[in-house]
Amino acid sequence: MSGNKLVIIGQGYVGLPLAMRAAQIGFKVVGIDSDSDKVARLNAADSFIEDVPSATLREIIGAGNYVASTDYASASGFDIAVITVPTPLSEGLPDLSFIENSARALAPHVRAGATVILESTTYPGTTEKLVAPILEKGSGLLCATDFNLGYSPERIDPGNKTWGLVNTPKVVSGIGARAAAAVDSFYSLIVDQTVPVRSPKEAELSKLLENTFRHVNIALVNELAIYSHELGIDVWESIDAAATKPFGFMKFTPGPGVGGHCLPIDPSYLSWQVKQQLGRNFRFVELANDINDHMPEYVVRRIMTALNNRKLCLNGSRVLMLGFAYKSNTSDVRETPAEPLARLLLENGADLRICEPNQGIVKIQIDAPIVDFSASELEAADVVLVVTSHDKFDWELVRNSSKFVLDTRNVVGHGLNIEVL
Repeated sequence: MSGNKLVIIGQGYVGLPLAMRAAQIGFKVVGIDSDSDKVARLNAADSFIEDVPSATLREIIGAGNYVASTDYASASGFDIAVITVPTPLSEGLPDLSFIENSARALAPHVRAGATVILESTTYPGTTEKLVAPILEKGSGLLCATDFNLGYSPERIDPGNKTWGLVNTPKVVSGIGARAAAAVDSFYSLIVDQTVPVRSPKEAELSKLLENTFRHVNIALVNELAIYSHELGIDVWESIDAAATKPFGFMKFTPGPGVGGHCLPIDPSYLSWQVKQQLGRNFRFVELANDINDHMPEYVVRRIMTALNNRKLCLNGSRVLMLGFAYKSNTSDVRETPAEPLARLLLENGADLRICEPNQGIVKIQIDAPIVDFSASELEAADVVLVVTSHDKFDWELVRNSSKFVLDTRNVVGHGLNIEVL
């Protein structure tokens, strides 16, 4: 397949690493994205994704194996197309408009023998019942007869130094045996191991299962953290102790909420489908949503209590938020719990400062000063709130220079002026 034309729609945390990997092994890659600023940066070899160094992008562009574009006309004559666009929630409901728009724009360029693969996270049935009809209508061709269509859920974990695109097993599927073989053949060139499943529905559900599992278990330890604090128990030490068990336990840790492109969105896709098709509530997901969604409020209550104990109130107090990204050592602010947390602090009159050393293409949309990490900022704050455990932060300096620290990630260490979540 190398040497063939590959189109990847969406050039973010999922699409760009895939584009780079495919280009490195010989595909002629066109990366399509609706964001003209992003496309301009990519064509100038200016990467905004931590997992893709600008030097790598520059080398691949120089070899003539990659170009970014906003124009779907550049997809003409493609052999393989992969759709990696967002699937957000809109007013609590699944929003598949990005998938629909991408499929519609791609459809006129689908030709006999071509393969289209959806990677975007969605509910079971999307590939077969939504994408297939759109491609058929726009191309005049028949799915599984004239062209191949499959689903392979993305498993990108931004900033993970151990598991990346190549060494993470890839679930693959297709509508019909020929499409399944085509999808598997493509990803067998990209990754070390593929995991074929019966149909796109099983593959779509596997992605939702992975993230619902995380979501529910994070909710469990978040609620446990709340009650442990009230009971005077160190939940972090208990979690570390439980994690020494070599079987039957997987470690999850508390935090100020959940974020990212998968959590808390993906489990809601699953609960929505169960409600729509079966008329029942997915109680585990709904309970997990309720717990995790209210963690920012709990963090603010903890800050208020700590300030009250120091004869201060939150209104007018200076709060320094360390980290805004949802995940350590990335600039990824998608669905970050830091955003509702910051808004709650501002609504309660806090004099908020935000320190986020990793700045990506998505900017922080909060009306508060963005400051550099320094001893003077730490010393000036009434509360230092640790939201993201970036390695760029000097935790010893935080420990020694702060009046009071609320550490939601248990990274600062022990001290009379430090509380953990």
